[in-house]
Formats: sequence, C-alpha cells, structure tokens
Amino acid sequence: MIRFAVSLTADEAAERLAAAVAAYPMGLVAHINGQANCAKKGIAVPADQILEVFRPDYAVRVWAAEKAAGIDIPLRIYLYEQDGLTWIAHRTASETFQPYANPRLDALGIELDDIFKQLLSALDAWRHPS
Repeated sequence: MIRFAVSLTADEAAERLAAAVAAYPMGLVAHINGQANCAKKGIAVPADQILEVFRPDYAVRVWAAEKAAGIDIPLRIYLYEQDGLTWIAHRTASETFQPYANPRLDALGIELDDIFKQLLSALDAWRHPS
C-alpha cells in the first residue's frame, strides 16, 4: 500500500485528484465523502473521503482476465485526516490483483500502477514515495 501525507486539506487533495483523473483521462466512478455524510446526521468527524477511479475499457480487460477480479474494481484512493495531517492511501493494482496469480492481471496491474502513480503525483510530489 502506498501511504503518504500531504500539505493540503482533504478537500483540496480530492479536488486535485479529481482534476488529474479527468485530465488523464480515467473515470471518477464515485466520490464518497464520509465527513459530509456524517455531518448530515449531526456527527462531526475528521476528513474521510474515498475516490473510486477506473475506466470501462480497463474493466473489460479485468473481466476478460479473471471475472472474479471484478469485485476489486474500481480502485480506490483514500483521503483522511489523522494527527493533524491529511493522509493519502492507495492499494496498488498490482497488490490488489496479486492473489489471483494471473499473468494477464499482473500485466494489467503494472499498467494501472503507472497510471495511478501519475494521478497521485498531482499531490505534493515532494512527499510522494518513489
């Protein structure tokens, strides 16, 4: 898993990531804002957001390689606040697809890892792990 802190708020990070996803182009399948959802119920929590990112042509390739792997898409980027910092966490495609022991998924995982590394570089690149 990739995990790093950024010098942005979670909302700023989500905005930058959504713009990077659109520019790539990938698809922002869903943006789940747990903090905003809790606020609707009168519950205050630190920032907690998930961006689900994928694209239909990649989904078709996953399904063709291993139909059961469909449960693992779209891939997620998690943004949250902890200890006064905004954190980004992302389970790579390679890591996500590894349990299937499928060479076609392994190759697709490497391809998607490169894309997500580019997307994540829209955030404080100086803190992004190599």
